[in-house]
Amino acid sequence: MSSFKRYVEVGRVVVVNQGEDAGKLAVITEIIDHNKAIIDGPTTGVARQAIRYRYVSLTKLVAKGLPRAAGTATVKKVLDKENIVQKWTESTWAKKQAARKAKSQMTDFDRFSVMLLKKQRRRIINGQIKKVKA
Repeated sequence: MSSFKRYVEVGRVVVVNQGEDAGKLAVITEIIDHNKAIIDGPTTGVARQAIRYRYVSLTKLVAKGLPRAAGTATVKKVLDKENIVQKWTESTWAKKQAARKAKSQMTDFDRFSVMLLKKQRRRIINGQIKKVKA
């Protein structure tokens, strides 16, 4: 029994980790060798390119029915038909990524407002706990 659950295969959805397309989704359209694959992301703005596996992370999503070396138009049709982008945005991984990005773009005032809201929540929760204990 294999311990691996995600394999490099044609149709596998990946997240680009480095470069100008970092954080964007793409699909493996062709496997070049054991180090590189051709990816394409027509719905997310990733240009068709050869990329090393170390610069991408494999997701659990697979675009079924994607032929080898499919063109950009075919990739776009398959992604739209299977709602891959929508499935990705509903995943926990994408939500964490979006939260991390939102937190990194917060201003000092935003952080201050969050602190006040957390204090308010803590006061309400502790008040209810005291009522339950009494």
